[in-house]
Amino acid sequence: MNEQEIATKIQKMICEKLGVDPEELDNDVPLFDDGIGLDSIDSLEIIAGIDEEFGVDMTGVGKEPFYNVTSLAEYVANALDTDK
Repeated sequence: MNEQEIATKIQKMICEKLGVDPEELDNDVPLFDDGIGLDSIDSLEIIAGIDEEFGVDMTGVGKEPFYNVTSLAEYVANALDTDK
C-alpha cells in the first residue's frame, strides 16, 4: 500500500469518525489549531482508527505525525515498512 492509498483511507476515517466535512479535509490542511480545529480527544480517535485500519500503534507518539493527513500517511507507511 502506498502513501496516497494510506492518506485516502485516513481521510475517510477522519471524516467518518470525527464528522469532518470531506470538502474541508485535503491532505495538507492542518488537523489541529488553525486548521480544521480538532482537539486532543479527536487525536485519540485518530490513534484508535489507525490502529484498527492499519495495525499501527501510535500510542505515545509525538505530535509531529498529527500535523496533517500527509504526515499521518508518512508515519503509517514508515511503520508498515519496518514491520516487514
